Amino acid sequence: MGKIKRFGLNLLVWLDEGGNTLLLGDPGETISSRSAKAQMAGKLWGCVMCRFLNWFQKDHCKKALEPYAGADAVIPDDQVVK
Repeated sequence: MGKIKRFGLNLLVWLDEGGNTLLLGDPGETISSRSAKAQMAGKLWGCVMCRFLNWFQKDHCKKALEPYAGADAVIPDDQVVK
């Protein structure tokens, strides 16, 4: 992978994790991973977000799932918009 492409991907992950932090989530977890957990818990917002992300990459949330991230969230995943 070229340096420019790697920089672009790193920037997108940084923005994604920053967005999750602004939404009171774990700063080391992406919105996609948090959405995957919400989808597995049957939360409407997680199902909608993962369906949206599937337009860009098939099974995006499943591929982005970080099962051990989320412990540093201000609002833990099990309390996110029910």
